[in-house]
Amino acid sequence: MKASFAGLVAGLLLALAVIGGGFTGFLLAVVLGAIGFAVAGRLSGEFDVFERFRGRRD
Repeated sequence: MKASFAGLVAGLLLALAVIGGGFTGFLLAVVLGAIGFAVAGRLSGEFDVFERFRGRRD
């Protein structure tokens, strides 16, 4: 299992544990899952999160 996938699952499980449900809970679970995915992917070197936000440099 890749670290980014593990981070995604961990973020989703933490969000579900903290939030009791409802639409706001669903949105928070998606956001926390995305953050977990990005952090784990960055730490494992699978991808560079900041590369997406950098401007094009020639």
